[in-house]
Amino acid sequence: MSETDSAKKFGKVAVMLGGTSAERPVSLNSGNAVLAALTRRGIDAHAFDPATRSLGDLMSGEFDRVFIALHGRYGEDGCMQGALELLGIPYTGSGVMASAVGMDKWRTKLLWRAAGLPTADWAMLDAASDFAAIEARLGLPIFVKPAREGSSIGMSKVTEAGTLQAAYEKAAEHDALVLAEKFIDGAEFTVGIVGDGALPLIRLQPAAEKAFYDFEAKYLRDDTQYHCPAGLPDAQEMGLRKLALDAFRLIGGRGWGRVDLMTDRLGNPYLLEVNTSPGMTDHSLVPMAARVAGIDFDALCITILEQTLMSGEALP
Repeated sequence: MSETDSAKKFGKVAVMLGGTSAERPVSLNSGNAVLAALTRRGIDAHAFDPATRSLGDLMSGEFDRVFIALHGRYGEDGCMQGALELLGIPYTGSGVMASAVGMDKWRTKLLWRAAGLPTADWAMLDAASDFAAIEARLGLPIFVKPAREGSSIGMSKVTEAGTLQAAYEKAAEHDALVLAEKFIDGAEFTVGIVGDGALPLIRLQPAAEKAFYDFEAKYLRDDTQYHCPAGLPDAQEMGLRKLALDAFRLIGGRGWGRVDLMTDRLGNPYLLEVNTSPGMTDHSLVPMAARVAGIDFDALCITILEQTLMSGEALP
């Protein structure tokens, strides 16, 4: 089959980007990168921003499938997936349930803990919380984050006693659900997942003056270090890849995604969160790991899009 014929099998593709979440700028970058890659491969792909267009245009525009490059609420949390299910349009990535659960860090941790998968201790915060008691129970430092935001938006690292409430108030500006998580003193890793396999681990190392891998370190700075291969013994690397796959499958994830985790100083792993619509920017982690595995960006986009051609698959 020629490359032209191969491209035709996808029909007309909407690359969904932008949206209305706090992660809109990142999504625009991701979506435009995906759009360029699909176009280079001869695919009839078009940008589709749900912030400026009606979903009805997906039907009137006769789109055959959707590549979801949205991040955050109304794109990554099951809302868009549900709309596309009702429209009967195949789309990339996880289904409604997995997208909704994966966007909610608290409920993801509840599922992992119930299934016996390792995740750091936590507490849920509200305005009436006994902040001093939570500081004492979890110990400092503590990470505070909105439970249903991505890209580290609204996230803080609490290092001084008596400052947990201020961190809560910052996070609560972005979400009514706020999570306080015990700090794991060790290395941070991310595991990209494509199809039924896990990509090589990436070890994240922000610049020394950064308190943690925040929005700036993720997207704006050039001094964040990404180690891939991660430098782990083979057995430990494969064990962490399997843990990430188990964690992803437990929430019903499919297609592609990313699982973030940490190891403590003894090498014990702790799952952090799942991303069911990872970034595809020039700073993004799944494309970085894919390159190490021998998959260039264009091929990665095609591989993800090909998953929309599968029929008869249960939609979690």
